[in-house]
Amino acid sequence: MNFCIVASKSLIPAKKFNFLYCFWVGFKVRFVLLSSLAHRYHCFAELETSGLQSEGNVGASGIDFKGESKPQHSLEFYKNLILKTSVQYPWAFRNCDLVAPDYFNDLVADSDLFLSLINSFRDRPKLMLMIFHCAVARKGYKPTEFIFCAVLGILVQNGLMRSAYWVIERALDADMHSIVDVLVDRYLSDDVSCEVMNLLLWVYTKKSENLKRCLSLLGKMVSNGYMPDVKNCNRILRMCRDENLAGKAREVYGLMISVGIKPSIITYNTLLDSFCKEGNNFQQALDLWLEMQMMGCSLNDVAYNVLINGFSKNGKFQEARDLISEMLNKGLKVSAYTYNPLICGYCQKGMLVEAIGVGEEMELRGASPNVSTYNAIMHGYCKKGKVSFARQWIPIMLKRNVAMDIISYNTLIHGHCLMGDIKEALILLSDLLKRNLRPSAVTYNIIIDGISKYGDFECAGHLKDEMISHGIAPDIFTYTILINGSYRTGNIAMAKALYGEMLKKNIEPDPYMYTTRISGELKHGRRSVALTLQEEMLAKEFPPDIITYNVLVDGLAKLGNLKEAFNRFREMSLNGLYPDTITYTSLIHAHLERGYLREARMLFKEMKSKGLIPTVVTYTVLIHAHAGEVSERYFAEMLEKGVLPNVITYNALINSLCKFRKLEEAYLIFSDMQSKGQYPNKYTYTIMINENCSVGNWQEALKLYMEMLGRGIQPDYCTHSALFKLRRDYELSVLRQLESIVSNTGQVAAAEVIT
Repeated sequence: MNFCIVASKSLIPAKKFNFLYCFWVGFKVRFVLLSSLAHRYHCFAELETSGLQSEGNVGASGIDFKGESKPQHSLEFYKNLILKTSVQYPWAFRNCDLVAPDYFNDLVADSDLFLSLINSFRDRPKLMLMIFHCAVARKGYKPTEFIFCAVLGILVQNGLMRSAYWVIERALDADMHSIVDVLVDRYLSDDVSCEVMNLLLWVYTKKSENLKRCLSLLGKMVSNGYMPDVKNCNRILRMCRDENLAGKAREVYGLMISVGIKPSIITYNTLLDSFCKEGNNFQQALDLWLEMQMMGCSLNDVAYNVLINGFSKNGKFQEARDLISEMLNKGLKVSAYTYNPLICGYCQKGMLVEAIGVGEEMELRGASPNVSTYNAIMHGYCKKGKVSFARQWIPIMLKRNVAMDIISYNTLIHGHCLMGDIKEALILLSDLLKRNLRPSAVTYNIIIDGISKYGDFECAGHLKDEMISHGIAPDIFTYTILINGSYRTGNIAMAKALYGEMLKKNIEPDPYMYTTRISGELKHGRRSVALTLQEEMLAKEFPPDIITYNVLVDGLAKLGNLKEAFNRFREMSLNGLYPDTITYTSLIHAHLERGYLREARMLFKEMKSKGLIPTVVTYTVLIHAHAGEVSERYFAEMLEKGVLPNVITYNALINSLCKFRKLEEAYLIFSDMQSKGQYPNKYTYTIMINENCSVGNWQEALKLYMEMLGRGIQPDYCTHSALFKLRRDYELSVLRQLESIVSNTGQVAAAEVIT
């Protein structure tokens, strides 16, 4: 159809003529397109009518059915109709949503007929695939396992693996996992079935939640004589490694060997990594390493790096260094991935000098440190409370074009929070935002935890709101930190409100959250609430672990319910858990607090008989509760066992000696602690001042008091009470001098608060 536009120049200006011309062209194109589509549908109708007339009586509207139901057409009829359609109109099955033939609805609704039709097109796989594609898009289509298997068989036989992959995805979308049973029953030939199952296994390995299905399919293949591909086995091993299932990984490897699947270097490396990830399986990693060498496996740098990582995690630093030397002797390339685990291991143990030495060695060997190298070193310094030393590595990183990442910032922020320097942590948070780094939930959780420990819940709440404004949803850790802080400050109502808010956001409590709440409730004497929470844990199939039991034992013991605490103590063993040092220390402390010294000593003896090593806390509570020779004996024992005393331990021992008027020995300990790097605190000085005042050594008491002030340690009420024991006339001048010092100290402290 053509349209003519006749107009005088005087009637239609040039600009408007151009507009009308464009409108005419657009209209013509649309008209032709719609006419074409109408023609196609008309042709389909003609085609269907001509095809159907051969098997039915056709009236004006198409088929004239003599009965109430439609006539059943044969496979040959539909096959010929599809072939005729595909020849005359090749586009017919390419866009099923737009132009699929009407007769197709009846065809796909009959699963058996459609299966026969699929099998009849084995010699034309691409046309078969287009027909199947159209069927999947139809509402009346009824998929079966046999249809999927037939389609897959045809595609695999013809090498159309990408299309077969798509079909498997559609089968899984339709929840047709039972195609495995059809395949193992040999619905297809053995070779084709094996290829299809290997392809299915590959698809399964794409998602970690399919591990059980992968193991099931692998088992069915092997038991029915089908050989899994080594690549698929490696993928399953990787899934086991990622889920920390070293035992399952070993089973898969054993299955591979039993059916003659030759492991590749990737197989061995994945297994090594799996065993090294779990410390209790490290011996298996060493055994596998020897097996690899016996099998003549060509060990590459990846294999060495994995084992070096395993040695480093298990504290076997010399063995790790020996492996690095072996790599260098073999001419293998060393990198940051080789050295970083060793550096990280040293830093975890506080061996920073050794860590930095390894870093220098790696540079000499041509391996450039990366951001993970520097993060490990900064983390080591922060653990020791040396955040300023950690920050000195930032300019070194920048000089070497190594940019800080979110882990770098999180490490430094955590270091400042540990030191109580929240202001600097917030500055770092602001800095990372300026650098277009996105803070994570971990970043905010670290700062919220640091703030919560100091009871500033208003600031913690603002940070929670800020993380939400940045599109970061508070997680279970955020709420656990806030709830723990609420209990710590005695705000039970706030803890309850936060827990309710968490549930409203569909965040389910985990075992750690329950343990936090149980601990908080027990600290505030709410025994019944704590036990109800434990029952709720069990109802949700969260069996109590050693941490939960320790919280219960400690909390119940502190409430004075030693009998119930012992019941929980015995219950642990019945549930396959064994009391640890913390469990025993809690019970020992509870007995000592109530004056049951003999029972506490018996528990201490039992603890050691079970091979448990007492900690500094264990020895400190024993020293604090006893006096004289007994406390000195415990102190000597802890030194002999290599347990380093802390300032609290020294205070307990000094206090014990002062009770027995052993002031000279107390001074020896006072001097010894400083030589060992443990400096006296407010309580140390108060104990020493009190004893000197008690025996009339007012000059020594004054000297200690001045030393205390000189070190910037603020005295408290107890310190001043000890000092003002001096009441005799000849000490009046000293008393006035002390009152003057105390008054000035108070004014200085007030001035500091105001500023």
